[in-house]
Amino acid sequence: MVLKMNHPILEKAKLLESELTALRRDFHQHPELGFEEQRTAAIVADYLETLGLEVERNVAKTGVIGLLKGKEPGPTFALRADMDALPILDEKEVEYSSRNEGKMHACGHDAHTTILLGAAKLLTEQGIEKGNVKFVFQPAEEGQGGASAMIEGGALRNVDAIAGLHVNTGIDTGNITVSSERVGCGAADFFSLKIIGSGGHAAHPHMTVDSIAVAGQILTALQNISSRQVNPTDPIVVTVGSIHGGNASNVIAPIVEMTGTVRTLNPELRKKVPSMMKKIIKGTTEAFGATYDFDFQYKFPSILNDDALTELVVQTADDVLGEGHSSREKPGLGGEDFSFYTELVPAVFFRLGVGNDDMVRYPGHHPKFDIDEKALPYGSAMLAKVALNFLDKDLEGENR
Repeated sequence: MVLKMNHPILEKAKLLESELTALRRDFHQHPELGFEEQRTAAIVADYLETLGLEVERNVAKTGVIGLLKGKEPGPTFALRADMDALPILDEKEVEYSSRNEGKMHACGHDAHTTILLGAAKLLTEQGIEKGNVKFVFQPAEEGQGGASAMIEGGALRNVDAIAGLHVNTGIDTGNITVSSERVGCGAADFFSLKIIGSGGHAAHPHMTVDSIAVAGQILTALQNISSRQVNPTDPIVVTVGSIHGGNASNVIAPIVEMTGTVRTLNPELRKKVPSMMKKIIKGTTEAFGATYDFDFQYKFPSILNDDALTELVVQTADDVLGEGHSSREKPGLGGEDFSFYTELVPAVFFRLGVGNDDMVRYPGHHPKFDIDEKALPYGSAMLAKVALNFLDKDLEGENR
């Protein structure tokens, strides 16, 4: 498909493509885990300062906040990007593959950071008549509470609304998707379970309580929550991600430990999950003579998209990308700690296409994950224009 790139802000963004690509590749070569993003944060802060923005460093340890003020006072619109990488070995054979062994930008946060820097440059060059734009560069999105830490550090101070994006290789470059529902992603909660049996010799199982056998029963039974205990139209995923027990082939293990995650869209169902799991675990362990230790942690709620802001993103996409390059899709069950911002101020989160048919579209968290770098200017243009449109519409009283 030939894309028409005739919107002024997209044309300006396209002129930044080589600069954005170089930035993204540098971040990709030097991935840093959550709350360790010292190098990344320094580059971000230095870049924002060269643009003439007010910059706060060391927010929530490694976060950065930049502020662009308009010519006159007005509302403040925030744009957020996450900066952290994952503890994954980069298996790509490219010149910009990770130089930090066992660490990799396998979820596109290097692209998010780059895209927001591009948006900052576009907005700085254009200027703002009234109001402000706050650029929030967040550490530790991958399960470590970076968003909450940034909020405690003042990221939402005086903020009227916020927007963010996530790259997606399943969507073609030049396109975006927004959630078809107010809920933008799944709630991501986590659990740990210890099954306590009684070990012994593998030749004499009748003299033991086999924790591995009990674990197998529980593992199977937990899947009945989604298949038999919940309305099929209500999405839920119960995943056991790790399981450890035993040290020798001829010994019945006394203890098995497992950890996992539960993903839901329905807040009411989310509240019921721990008791549903505990009922299965308690009944199974009692039946086989074992005991257990179960811990369930509510971690990340679902993103709640503001209806008016979602419409604003769609309208912006029609303007910047051209009609037909945005679509509404059902929310996925992937978690995103952007959700914490959405609980406090009107917010919107959308997915940016970074895939094409000439590449292998590896999903996020895959050791060969990569993106179409031609998508970077599209992301920068979209974020910049969403901010401008919010401030313009606010001047007309349309967001109040």
